[in-house]
Formats: sequence, structure tokens, C-alpha cells
Amino acid sequence: QVHLVESGGGLVQAGGSLRLSCAASGGSFSSYAMGWFRQAPGKEREFVAAITSSGGSTGYGDSVKGRFTMSRDNSKNMVYLQMNSLEPEDTAVYYCAVSPDFSRRKERYDSWGQGTQVTVSS
Repeated sequence: QVHLVESGGGLVQAGGSLRLSCAASGGSFSSYAMGWFRQAPGKEREFVAAITSSGGSTGYGDSVKGRFTMSRDNSKNMVYLQMNSLEPEDTAVYYCAVSPDFSRRKERYDSWGQGTQVTVSS
């Protein structure tokens, strides 16, 4: 079982940037695909980004494409989400998660972190 801890959330003005981090422990990190999801109050958990186990390929949700970049460092058991040009609609709790394979579907993800709050003010 992989244990995940997110960090880096906070309050930022519209147009600003934040970098989220997710630290993984336990399991074989470099063999897992990773994903970022978000959930706003009263809404479904939404796919944000995913990355293959090697980091060679990434995928993004339509609402963040071109603004967010996901990366990973397998030597440090870390994944990152660089978020630029933030909008109030990006306000949510952001979660990282582990999957045996690259997927946009939250049902494919086995382990989840506790989440980090991102709030974007207008």
C-alpha cells in the first residue's frame, strides 16, 4: 500500500501560480502511474492530470490543458503539479493518487492522499 501526502496548496489571486507536491512512501513508486484529481464542494471528483510510470507521457483534463503541468521524480518518490494562470474555477481540494496503469478514470486509482486545498480569489 502506497502512502501519499500532498502539499503546496493555499490561497492565490486569479492569474497566479502554485506548485503542488505529492510525496509517496511504501510500494514500488516507479512502477505506478500517478494522477491528480480535484473536488470542489458539491461536485464530483474531477480528473486533472495523469502521468505514466516513467514520466514519459502525460494527459490533462480539458479545463486545465495548457495551464497545468504534471511531472514526477522517481529518484525522490515525488510527483508535482505546476498550476499557472489560475482561475477561481480551479478552487478545490486537490488529491494525488496511484494507479497500476495510466488512466483518466478515478475508479482505476487504488491509493489516495488526504488532499490539499487550493483557493483562487477573483
